[in-house]
Amino acid sequence: MIHCRECKKTVSENASICPHCGAPQPYKAVWHGYGFYYQSRLTIFGLPLLCISFCYSKNRVPKPAIGIIAIGQFAAGIFCISQFGIGLFSLSQITVAYLAVAQIAFCYQCIAQIGFVVDRGIGQFIIQLP
Repeated sequence: MIHCRECKKTVSENASICPHCGAPQPYKAVWHGYGFYYQSRLTIFGLPLLCISFCYSKNRVPKPAIGIIAIGQFAAGIFCISQFGIGLFSLSQITVAYLAVAQIAFCYQCIAQIGFVVDRGIGQFIIQLP
């Protein structure tokens, strides 16, 4: 038996929710949500060096990965690998970036299937913005 991190009452080590307060996974000291979440302890300018998030909060809202290197379904960072991303350098399905490799990109330069670029881009449908 352990203590719930929310209400501090005794619960089973195998309980998926606390029977007293309803906290999910009460045996964990810190709970980031359903799924996988990792954030490195090393920070640069207040951002974690690496953040990986394939995670949903209690109310099923996706938790974005935010860091120097950000990996996840939703991500923002200097280097971004994601489905939907914002970053300087991005490898994403849909992205806003300086340099991007993407299916759909709004960027300075890119390789994309559909791209809206300020400078130049390579792909099937590239539109140069004024």
